[in-house]
Amino acid sequence: MSEITREWLSANYIELSGAILGLAYIFFSIRQNILTWPTGLATSLLYAAVFFQSKIYASMALQFYYVAVSIYGWYFWLKGRKTDEKAGVPVTRLNLRLAGWLLLVGVLVYGVILFVLMRFTDSPVPFLDSLITAMSVVATWMLARKILEHWLIWVVADLISAGLYVYRDLWLTAVLFLIYTGMAVSGYFEWKKEWRKPAC
Repeated sequence: MSEITREWLSANYIELSGAILGLAYIFFSIRQNILTWPTGLATSLLYAAVFFQSKIYASMALQFYYVAVSIYGWYFWLKGRKTDEKAGVPVTRLNLRLAGWLLLVGVLVYGVILFVLMRFTDSPVPFLDSLITAMSVVATWMLARKILEHWLIWVVADLISAGLYVYRDLWLTAVLFLIYTGMAVSGYFEWKKEWRKPAC
């Protein structure tokens, strides 16, 4: 049994490391801890390699977007619009105008990625890969801006992702994304409580 375990760990150590860091990333996100961003950055670099090996190309490219947004989010959470210098950037709600713009961005990102995957790659899952990527692009930007509703997008995206990763035999990552789904639900309610707190 230990030999089988050793072989599995040897073959999947990058995915396992990404999964562990990914859990830390979501935990820190729920807590609104600045460590969200360095752990997210490291997770993204590891998963870029995992998705490349599994031919999930849009999700691979998404990891590089995550790296850029991690740097932006790190900066914004430290230096962004604060009502109180000690309190940090407050949780905000999505308004109708911004929701419209984000929907438009999501649809455009989906269309571009789907075109690229179908035209230039051998992706076996272009529609789901594009959908998850478009949703993740929008949700990650919303996280960087501390918009509460980003958690709701993650619930849907994580559930779809779990199914895709089962299909591609990435079982550890599928389990991770089911855990992410539960954590996203928890994150939504934690942030909602934070949003409802009166400003001191």
